[in-house]
Amino acid sequence: MRAPSDADARRAALPVLVYPDGSLPPPPMDLYARAAAMAEPVAEVIVPPRDAAAIEVPAGSILRLGCPEGPQVGDLNLFARGDLTERFYSGKTRALHGTHVTAGDRLWSAFPHLRPMATIIADSLGWYGIDADGASVHDVIGTRCDPYTHHLLSGEDYDRCCHSNLTRALAAHVGVSLAEAERHVHDVLNVFMCTGFSRDAGRYFMKASPVRAGDHLDLFAEIDLLAVMSACPGGDCGAEHSSDRAACHPLGMTVLRPAPGALEGWAPPPRNGYAGGHGG
Repeated sequence: MRAPSDADARRAALPVLVYPDGSLPPPPMDLYARAAAMAEPVAEVIVPPRDAAAIEVPAGSILRLGCPEGPQVGDLNLFARGDLTERFYSGKTRALHGTHVTAGDRLWSAFPHLRPMATIIADSLGWYGIDADGASVHDVIGTRCDPYTHHLLSGEDYDRCCHSNLTRALAAHVGVSLAEAERHVHDVLNVFMCTGFSRDAGRYFMKASPVRAGDHLDLFAEIDLLAVMSACPGGDCGAEHSSDRAACHPLGMTVLRPAPGALEGWAPPPRNGYAGGHGG
C-alpha cells in the first residue's frame, strides 16, 4: 500500500501518556515496608508443577509469591474474598501502570468496583528492568495459556493449561462446578514471566524467565482476597508453554501477618464512587 504524502508528519505526532505520572495517589510504601519488616508467616500453600492452588489473604496481610526450587512462572488470579464478581482487571492495571508491574504498582479490580486489590511492595526481580529485546518481568499483557487456543493450534486436548488449572483450583476452593468456576477465571498477572512485543511486528513473545530459587513478589492485600495461582506447564517459558515436555517446578504462596499496630491509620479502600447513572 502506498503511503500518503504526509505520512512522515502523521508519524511524527508526539505521544501523550493516557494517565500521566502523578495521576494516582501514591501508596504509603514506607508504612507497608515497616509492616512487612515485622510480619510473620501464618499460612502457606505449595502450588504443584502443572497445577494450581488457592489461598485466602486477609486485608492488611502480605501475600508472598515465591519460587522455592527452580525457574518457574505462575499465572495469578485475584478475587475479593466472598465476591467472585470483583476480580483482577489486568487491562486497567496495564493502562494505569504499564505492561509489566513491580514495587509501587497496584493491581486493580474490575468494574464497577475499580479499586486497588493489592499493592506490590517488594520484587526481588526489580533489578531486571527492560532488556535489549524490550522484555521485562511480571506482565499484565498475556492472557494465560488455555486449552481452547491449544486445541485450535494443535487439534489436541490438553488439560494442564493455566486456564484449566485455575478453573479446577477455584472450583475446589469455593465448592462450585467446573463450569461455574470457569466463568470467573480471568486474565492474569504473569508472575515471574519474561515477555515483550517484537519491534518488527508488535508480536507478543516470551523468553526464559530470570527467576531463581529464593526470588519472590510481595503483595500487600488492600482488601480481603482469594488468590489462585497456576504453576505454568511451560516452566520458565523459555521454549514453549502448554506442554508436558518443559521442566517445571512448584511455586509457593505464603500469607504474612504484620505485628499488631503496624498498620495504624490504614484502612481498606472503598469501592469506586461513580454513581452508576451511565447517562440514562
